[in-house]
Amino acid sequence: MLSNIYSCSINGIDGIIVEVEVDISSGLPTYALVGLPDTAIKESKERVFSAIKNNGFKYPMRKITINLAPANIKKEGAYYDLPIAIGILCASESLVPVLPIRDCVLIGELSLKGNIRPVKGILPMVLAARDNNFKTIIVPQENAMEASLVGGINVLPAKHIYQVIEYFAGKTDIDPYVTDIDDILSLVPEHSVDFNEVKGQESVKRAMEIAAVGYHNMIMVGPPGSGKTMLARRFATILPKLTPEESLEVTKIYSISGLLKGQPLVTERPFRSPHHTISTISLIGGGTFPKPGEVSLSHLGVLFLDEMPEFKKSALEVLRQPMEDNIVNISRVTASITYPASFLLISSMNPCPCGYYSDEDHNCQCTPRQIKNYLSKISGPLLDRIDIHIEVKQTKIDDLQNIEVCESSNDIRSRVNEARDIQLERYKNAGIYFNSQLSASQIKKYCHLGKSEESLMRNAFENMNLSARAYHRIIKLARTIADIETVEKINEVHIGEALQYRNLDRKYWEIY
Repeated sequence: MLSNIYSCSINGIDGIIVEVEVDISSGLPTYALVGLPDTAIKESKERVFSAIKNNGFKYPMRKITINLAPANIKKEGAYYDLPIAIGILCASESLVPVLPIRDCVLIGELSLKGNIRPVKGILPMVLAARDNNFKTIIVPQENAMEASLVGGINVLPAKHIYQVIEYFAGKTDIDPYVTDIDDILSLVPEHSVDFNEVKGQESVKRAMEIAAVGYHNMIMVGPPGSGKTMLARRFATILPKLTPEESLEVTKIYSISGLLKGQPLVTERPFRSPHHTISTISLIGGGTFPKPGEVSLSHLGVLFLDEMPEFKKSALEVLRQPMEDNIVNISRVTASITYPASFLLISSMNPCPCGYYSDEDHNCQCTPRQIKNYLSKISGPLLDRIDIHIEVKQTKIDDLQNIEVCESSNDIRSRVNEARDIQLERYKNAGIYFNSQLSASQIKKYCHLGKSEESLMRNAFENMNLSARAYHRIIKLARTIADIETVEKINEVHIGEALQYRNLDRKYWEIY
């Protein structure tokens, strides 16, 4: 007989419905599995055989053919153990379903005893099942909380294959698992660091607040010990809260990467800080079977590159495309995948190899050629994509000994969230979240400049030798500064401050 069971697979960060067709016919006992399965799926034969036998059912010693459709998509993982086992039982008539099995999606890895083990990537698969109008999905119990974040579909947690068999036979019920995503997101995050621990550096704090509001890329240049890394670590404490849609989008990426670590939902914006020895593939994503890289794991969060010139130049240059397009396209022989990569780049660097060029209290030991070679590790096109260039000075002793309480991260974050709400309301029908994501046509619509502002931008464009990209990024930065002040119209003051954040590239990169 022939049975049809539905399951899911992963393509990039999206789930796709897979139909598991099981045919049992007369002939010598054989087990044929087709449909581009990987090694883990091919090995399901032994797991399924033992799970069926060890639960009192007779494994059919006949010709068994299993097809995973669509056959042109590579399948990987152990998602199909449970649907294959149920399919074999249905095709051999050991199980006669009372409930409509074609309206249900089954996912799960089986142990030899028949226990259903958790799998990674459950969230995008549940989303795919709901979008394809399935009413019910059966998932491993450990994945139930993550799966239940998706509304509009019944999520049934199962611990054992016998529980699933009894359910379809109509002998027992499985209670749906329900989770309120808003309750999870409403939890107040706890951070071990805070901006009230930072003495001085008011200009850098201001720049970071602007970067957090509008999601603008930022580079900090300063001598060793000036606090660049300390400031970057505290930047995560002022990032705006995730919306439910953003949270699900980030969780999908972490789910397929197996990085959720027991939590059902990513409630805080990611903060990724890879070591400077990272390979290009690990940074951008890829591999024989493509996986998300650090730029995708930083989606809707922060990618922090400490001591940026120490990274391989080839690794830095691959950042240019995702910084512009907010996606990563990976083409391999086995697949062509698109991953989201809308990240905020925070980077830091010394002004020269010794670190003390332009420092008031130390003499720089570097030659002009050494400084030029050091700075040339960051190319002009990459620097052009960074909106805010800020110089971090050494903290003075008076600031360190100042007992006055500094502004806390919560105070800054409240302003960030207020300005973020303005953007969400403005762009609710535009398909974007932040000012930095504005296209050229959207800049004309949402960033209107008066005559005096246009004149200021013209002078800056001609005198600072700006590119068209830098011109637009300055306007978007000014839009963010106006939002912080809750002003709809961009004025000269906003543009003037935005222009100040383009000074470092002239000071350092053109001095020699």
